[in-house]
Amino acid sequence: MRIRQEKGFDCGYTSITEQAGKHSDMMMDFGMLRLGKGQKMEDSGHKERAYLLLQGEVLLEWEGNAVQAKRESCFDENPWCLHVPNDIEVRITGLAEVSEVIVQATTNDKVFAPRLYTQEECRSEQRGQGTMKETSTRTVRTIFDKSNAPDANLVLGEVIDHPGKWSSYPPHHHPQPEIYFYRFNPEMGFGYAELGEEVLKVRHNDTVLIGDGLTHPQATAPGYAMYYLWVIRHLEGNPYIVPTFLPEHLWVAEPNARIWPDK
Repeated sequence: MRIRQEKGFDCGYTSITEQAGKHSDMMMDFGMLRLGKGQKMEDSGHKERAYLLLQGEVLLEWEGNAVQAKRESCFDENPWCLHVPNDIEVRITGLAEVSEVIVQATTNDKVFAPRLYTQEECRSEQRGQGTMKETSTRTVRTIFDKSNAPDANLVLGEVIDHPGKWSSYPPHHHPQPEIYFYRFNPEMGFGYAELGEEVLKVRHNDTVLIGDGLTHPQATAPGYAMYYLWVIRHLEGNPYIVPTFLPEHLWVAEPNARIWPDK
């Protein structure tokens, strides 16, 4: 399912999915926090929460800590992300004229230490490089998963799609619900998102909801870079570790695969 936000976001918090409300099959709250200079948000909800700085500059405060985070471009810079368990009070103050923070939350009774993931700590890699004639080369940033946040119920990261190329490829699926949120550079750009047998045209500020078992490769129009944030919700007794790839397409990722017109 695609959710379109054609007019952009107003100041304050805009809810996109709700664990106990709209699109509850995603099993998480997901939305955009937009702050003007000097505007503040305080949150001490009884959920695991992650606050990812998309762009702008903010002051993050929690448990006596105060850190200024700045990010001018989600395309060119790694993210800042504050990740906290239940009942930890968080205050976010806008320091730039406009700052945007993506907020994710879900139920989780496990206690873990709050952590601020800095830009330097983010794992960034070029996936697809050296295969498929570079048609699937993209930048994948993993902020936290089971390897560095074993008690979390969320997995969080970003992908930068290079113009005219593919990502989330070869096609794969998993039972855990996942959300993609998109930005384009320039903003009039577009791409295509597969959901099983359905193909959706995606634009700036769109959100796509990915359900159980749906394959979800992505393609970017030539001339435009596509950013998408991805967040996955672990299932009870079935955490997300790796996806299941469609076996008939795995051959294309072999380093020595002979692909037309060389074949």
